[in-house]
Amino acid sequence: MVRIIAGAAGGRRLQAPAGQLTRPTSDRVREALFSRLEHDGMLDATRVLDLYAGSGALGIEALSRGARSALLVEQGPATARMIRRNLDSTGLSHGEVVAQRVERLLARPCGGAAFDLVLADPPYALDEVALGQVLASLVAGHWLVAHAVVVVERSTRTPEPTWPAGLHRYDTRSYGETQVWYAKTR
Repeated sequence: MVRIIAGAAGGRRLQAPAGQLTRPTSDRVREALFSRLEHDGMLDATRVLDLYAGSGALGIEALSRGARSALLVEQGPATARMIRRNLDSTGLSHGEVVAQRVERLLARPCGGAAFDLVLADPPYALDEVALGQVLASLVAGHWLVAHAVVVVERSTRTPEPTWPAGLHRYDTRSYGETQVWYAKTR
């Protein structure tokens, strides 16, 4: 069961995609992640980009805790429809869902306002080179505002992401088998 931890939609349950290709972020990791972001003032009125959204739990949690808007990106049309239902069921309809591959979306320059916070929880099968290209696209395509935060969640068995010029890691935390890296734009 996936649920929103806190904020306007705290306690609401979310539908999660079935199958082994997705692994929703645990309540423990989400609570620690969002406590850190709140402490750093990264949620109030921010624009959030949720990459590899899955159930939408990360983007929806951000909206529940005060983010101004969220763009949730998930390649599967059926999963994207499920995220839309999750947004509707939580009453957080100011989130936008895009059914598209992350790499394809980021291959073009950002067409609107850049983002303050990026939450990236890619499939563990995504190799490090591909993840590095996604991170580089965020910078090159002007998807990030100055002092934006990028959070990457991976397995503790994977190496640290390759941070492109313009992003630097400022923290990392481990929670069981989950590793979370925090980076900022310069």
